[in-house]
Amino acid sequence: MLKRKTSTVFFCFILLLTAFTPAVSAEAGGAAIKIAVDELNVRSGPGLSYPILGKASRNEEYQLLGQENEWQQISYKGDQGWVADWLTAAADDHSSSVSTSMSGQATISEDGLRVRSAPGTDNSVIGTVHRGETYSIKQSNGDWTQLETPFGLGWVFNDYLQMDSSDHEEPPAAEKTGTITGSSVNVRSDSTTGGDILGKLDQGSTVKILSEKNGWVEISFSGQSAWVSSDYVEDQTASSSASTGESELTSGNTALIKADSLTVRDTPSLNGDRIGTVTKGESFTMLEESNDWVKIEYDTGAFGWVAGWFLEKQHTSSTQTAGKPLSGSTVSITHDGTNIRASSSTNSAVVERANAGQVFEAIRLENDWVEVKLTDGSTGFVAGWIVSMNGQAAQIEKRGSGSVKNKTIVIDPGHGGRDNGTTGTRGTLEKKLNLQTAELLAAKLKSAGANVILTRNSDTYIPLEARVRSSSVNGADAFISIHYDSINDRSVRGMTTYYYYGFQEQLASDVHAATAARTRIKDRGHRQGDYYVLRENTQKAILIELGYLSNPAEEMAVSSPQYQEAAAAGMYEGLVRYFK
Repeated sequence: MLKRKTSTVFFCFILLLTAFTPAVSAEAGGAAIKIAVDELNVRSGPGLSYPILGKASRNEEYQLLGQENEWQQISYKGDQGWVADWLTAAADDHSSSVSTSMSGQATISEDGLRVRSAPGTDNSVIGTVHRGETYSIKQSNGDWTQLETPFGLGWVFNDYLQMDSSDHEEPPAAEKTGTITGSSVNVRSDSTTGGDILGKLDQGSTVKILSEKNGWVEISFSGQSAWVSSDYVEDQTASSSASTGESELTSGNTALIKADSLTVRDTPSLNGDRIGTVTKGESFTMLEESNDWVKIEYDTGAFGWVAGWFLEKQHTSSTQTAGKPLSGSTVSITHDGTNIRASSSTNSAVVERANAGQVFEAIRLENDWVEVKLTDGSTGFVAGWIVSMNGQAAQIEKRGSGSVKNKTIVIDPGHGGRDNGTTGTRGTLEKKLNLQTAELLAAKLKSAGANVILTRNSDTYIPLEARVRSSSVNGADAFISIHYDSINDRSVRGMTTYYYYGFQEQLASDVHAATAARTRIKDRGHRQGDYYVLRENTQKAILIELGYLSNPAEEMAVSSPQYQEAAAAGMYEGLVRYFK
């Protein structure tokens, strides 16, 4: 009797244990997954709170044992482990589709195009490429083409490629090419403003010109004929044919960057690898020219090529030349925490931080930077536009920054306090991200002399009425509400800017274009939106959504310091453009 009772108790215990074991959906026998990132944590359970058992590397394959929510159970080193499913892909199924070897070049026609490890959307993403970039073709497989990219050999969908079967980098002599000179230019189905919009082209994109008619240019776009306004296309064929193709040394000239963000490449061609970026208003000494490309020293000891059609050439007769001595002059620091750097670049290392009221001896002027003598006898460089010049030296105004000086800008970090806004797939709180971005933008505007007002500077709940009132009471020249987006579809990504009234649209257009150029995030355009902070606002107001926290990859990207800095720089440059 006692033995039967013991068996009954043991059986009940097993049932109870089973009831509290997480349900794991079984997968079909033999199913496998492939790691889609360089390094992925393998955990003891289905969640970020579980201990890490080890790490898996890109392209390693593992047997799939089961699935729970967004976590996959795998066979790992003779044991069982869990990995996040958004960082894996189905292992190659070795289908019967045949790949065909090819040669030539392909130009990307979509910004932020995903490069995959194999042909098919089920395969892992190894990187992204951008509109206007050109890569060598290796082979094709159905609707997919394999390219030689900075991430290695990868596959992209044919609809987003402009194919060129030529093995040469330069187009044939009879072929006309052009460069897009406007931001986010509409591509239409016919040569009228009533034509359907097939897509958009960013500033700097290279297009093949097929014909011209009544102020419109016919181009090749995604493998088909399309039209753009001739006002936004610069014909490069004539200037290219006039060049001998040989490099020429230049002397005595400097180049002023005209584009919001301009890529520096290792060779004088759109096929050159990206090695850096320069921004609008920066000035560099021209070292060499070749086929409308200019070689510059874009950072201390670092040299590269930039497209000459985005430069404004200046002669050394300028009043502010590199190395101009400043004898008898001093600089006064006007802001606490002002950076003094090792060289005349914002990319240079900070050697000392100075506070308001400190005075340094000025040695010489290099572009818009002042070399100063530090207390230990060494020297450093401080941005001339954020200090006060004393003596014979003239006050330096940063190119493009004067337009926001004395403007009242109200920055509204969305949500706060009990209102978290959206929460990302990895737990990112929108309210915190909004405030981080707002504070970076505020710092840039203040350094340019703008009167900046934040609707909140801490984790505090602020009613919508109070946010709008801050705009009207202070007579804001511009009101910017900063947000990050969310949607049920986790594949959706990109940034969008909203306005409500017609008089707000130009502000939305300028800020959006500059921010999209800086961040290189998918451009969803600017449009009308019925938001309280816009509808009830009598001032020029916009609301900007800087990315989707519901997209796991984009959440990771927009949370990074690099993206935050780029977003703030883009919004700042957009405001500068608007107030010009």
